[in-house]
Amino acid sequence: MRDVLEGRVWTLGDDVDTDQIISGKYLTVIDPNELKKHVFEIALPEFAGAAKAGDIIVAGVNLGCGSSREHAPQALRAIGVGAIVADSFARIFYRNAINLGVPTIEAPGVRAAFSPGDTARVELREGRIANLRTGAQVTFPPIPSHLLELLEAGGLVEKVKRELRAAAAPSGR
Repeated sequence: MRDVLEGRVWTLGDDVDTDQIISGKYLTVIDPNELKKHVFEIALPEFAGAAKAGDIIVAGVNLGCGSSREHAPQALRAIGVGAIVADSFARIFYRNAINLGVPTIEAPGVRAAFSPGDTARVELREGRIANLRTGAQVTFPPIPSHLLELLEAGGLVEKVKRELRAAAAPSGR
């Protein structure tokens, strides 16, 4: 994972719940390639067909509210979202996204700084997101090192797998 991410921006409003990210009717779907076909089917119908890996979601307050299911961040990961930046998040959604390896950044005031189609530059270690069209910048607390480690590993499960492999590897004695 890179410390600096750039991508086309998709904007959302406030209180976008997990059902708007991925409808509850897809809860039996476990194939990420199938899930990604239905991301934002209701809230942003053009997204699944037009989104490209590395695109950045910029949203208002309380993104990911509603149910605590992991399908919402799983679907966003499957489609290749580069980062999710919002004024604020529902806590469980935030943690689920981080645990799945999706950079998730809370930056109050960010939604007002972007329009659909802008290009964002997110600097994770510096704590800054810039609109490359307008020059507007919003700061946020830099991502803590323990969360950067999770993101760099590809999520919590991958980090634990890596640590278990390292612990099981024969030492060079």
